[in-house]
Amino acid sequence: MTTHQIEAFLEMMAVERDASPHTLSAYGRDLADADAGSGGLMTADETAVEAWYASLSARGLSAATQARRRSAVRQFYRFALGEGWRQGDPSRRLDAPKQGRPLPHVLTRDEMERLLAAAAARDGAAGVRLLALMEMAYASGLRVSELLSLKVEAVRRDPAWLIVRGKGGKERLAPLNASAREAVKGWLVARDAGRKPGAPDSPWLFPSASAKGHLTPRRFAQVLDQAAIAANIDPARVSPHVLRHAFATHLLEGGADLRVVQTLLGHADIATTQIYTHVATDRLAQVVRDNHPLARDD
Repeated sequence: MTTHQIEAFLEMMAVERDASPHTLSAYGRDLADADAGSGGLMTADETAVEAWYASLSARGLSAATQARRRSAVRQFYRFALGEGWRQGDPSRRLDAPKQGRPLPHVLTRDEMERLLAAAAARDGAAGVRLLALMEMAYASGLRVSELLSLKVEAVRRDPAWLIVRGKGGKERLAPLNASAREAVKGWLVARDAGRKPGAPDSPWLFPSASAKGHLTPRRFAQVLDQAAIAANIDPARVSPHVLRHAFATHLLEGGADLRVVQTLLGHADIATTQIYTHVATDRLAQVVRDNHPLARDD
């Protein structure tokens, strides 16, 4: 095992390259997997490292995950060479996997309406909270991390727009339509009513007993799965991030400008946004095939 060397590498990434906690956690998992799969990174030869890398595809890991693990291992070995721990780099022949452009899972407008109706039908504060979460995600296109880390003061005055700090610390405006604002009002009433007398108010819009003090993505996904089942939708097609996909795709289907959608999503590169045009185009083509008289077989 090379625990000491991996820890030293991660410390270098944090101090010298200002790597985020998320990146450090991912690289730590990647290197632990490579260490176990190659028989030890500090002693593995090219054959062992290449065999480990080939196993990633056989295990069903996505091309993106394979690419990240390759990057982690190659950076680790460059660091090891610089520290004088090894004389050669056994990862030098690892080829980057071919990454396609997988289309995001998107719900139809009818499915979104059914999903929202299922959330609205749930009893109690948990149902009110779920409806607010879904309405906000679908109305604004917020990333799940952005949504769950919202402060309650951001919505107390019933704003039509939220100021969101996204990736890279960049701020953008995220819209809230009338439906989302009504759902938020309902949640604020339930949230405040559920607070214990004399207890300090949580700063978070969606507080919980988690370590961070607010609702976790995992818990959001769990209650979203329950709503999907109630709406007769396959839970495998539904996740908090799918609500963001639906926001973007439905905007483009409605004729929104691609640059506007890019701004609303907070994408630095418009190429990232363009994938939704493929989804929208495919959906529109299916509508033509299903409804145009010349496209029918009979």
